[in-house]
Amino acid sequence: MTNRTTRIRESLTQVFAPERLEITDQSALHAGHAGASPEGETHFKVEIISEKFRGLSRVAMQREVNNALKSEFDSGLHALSIKAGPPAG
Repeated sequence: MTNRTTRIRESLTQVFAPERLEITDQSALHAGHAGASPEGETHFKVEIISEKFRGLSRVAMQREVNNALKSEFDSGLHALSIKAGPPAG
């Protein structure tokens, strides 16, 4: 079974063909908090740059990322910090 980081990377790459994608598992920082599990893989930070975000509001970009990761939320992803935008220029 692939880990959540790999699945997030595959999903976001397929949907957004990003120029830049950084995924950080921050679960250890949230140990003992709501939604955290002893196994981890519950809290992530994503930084993504994609042409597909051009013209979208910040809320719309975050909504698109959340929609792309719906299956991960359905299977235990609890929190996702998102920094998204189009390429500069």
